[in-house]
Amino acid sequence: MIGITDGHDVVAPGNKEFGMTRTGVPRSRRLFAAVAAAGIVLTGCTNTGEEDAPSSAPADGGDGQVVRETEDTGEGCTLEEYGAEPLDLEGAVVGFSQSEPDTAAFRAAETASIRAAADEVGVGELLVTNADNELPKQIADIQDLLNRGVELLLVAPVNSDGLDPALDAAREAGVPVITIDRKVTNTPCEDYVTFLGSDFYDQGARAADAMSEATGGEAQVAILLGSSGNNVTDDRNAGFKDQVEAEHPGLEIVAEQPANFARDEGQAVAEQLLQSNPDITAIYAHNDEMALGAVTAVQSAGLQPGVDVKIVSIDGTRNAVEAIVDGQINAVIESNPRFGPLAFETAQRFYDGETIPEDVIIEDDMYDSENAEANLGNAF
Repeated sequence: MIGITDGHDVVAPGNKEFGMTRTGVPRSRRLFAAVAAAGIVLTGCTNTGEEDAPSSAPADGGDGQVVRETEDTGEGCTLEEYGAEPLDLEGAVVGFSQSEPDTAAFRAAETASIRAAADEVGVGELLVTNADNELPKQIADIQDLLNRGVELLLVAPVNSDGLDPALDAAREAGVPVITIDRKVTNTPCEDYVTFLGSDFYDQGARAADAMSEATGGEAQVAILLGSSGNNVTDDRNAGFKDQVEAEHPGLEIVAEQPANFARDEGQAVAEQLLQSNPDITAIYAHNDEMALGAVTAVQSAGLQPGVDVKIVSIDGTRNAVEAIVDGQINAVIESNPRFGPLAFETAQRFYDGETIPEDVIIEDDMYDSENAEANLGNAF
């Protein structure tokens, strides 16, 4: 598969690996998101930049996204209401604006999933850009994609705010936009069609439950925050804190500091917090990369991660799930990055004239000491 070069990539067909659902972690009311033309669930698997390049499916069959069935997610949007023209995805030119480098495991799996699903649908060209976590670059990337003639845009936003110039340009060009993973604050069915992603507030609440389970309900907790300016950080933090206040009074949050979803910053911030507050007995990290940095920081302090200092995080990267198997991380709430099938299925439904919800929310599972080893092949 062709890699990203100078921020741009034209992807040719060639990757058709698919999978089934996760085993060992049952959930009720499951509705599988499938590529409309093929009726299948695509999966992706990768690691951080320190390991092998990503493949598009876990070795044991995969972990396809599952759409939550229930809630009211706004009035929805149709092709007519959006003011777009019908489009046959087969042979179309589609753009994908990625937010962060694919050295991050989540982003690598996300990009691999988009590529493979585009191949399966039969798009003519998939043009991929990477903003390197810079909002001005993402705006320029999207404007460049529009200049290159894309007919549909998939966008993983750098921030929830600030994409207005790019979204305005897409609207003026008559190009529909589907956002994934991070929700923008712009107007649905005007600036973008829909948001595809997880319930980040629920992830935070479930992390609080997992932390209480790991600590026996009593702990001095430090929080490693993600980057500012996006709903992922805000919701994962609010969900955790609200659940602690409501259900787990024995968890005392004694410190919180940004580490920007990065492993090196997670390590540095955790080291600082442990030095300034040696009574810390638990760390909640907004993503796995920061949690893995915290593992190193705890070890540097002469303590045993997962034992002396409990660690709970969110994502489901292979490195973090392996750390659970090794006893260094206690639990990981999954945040599934494999948006390719759902993105193209949603686009097809939109072009078929169906009403698309404002938010399409997926279900996420959890890894802990009881299931991590059995489900390691599903991690990304």
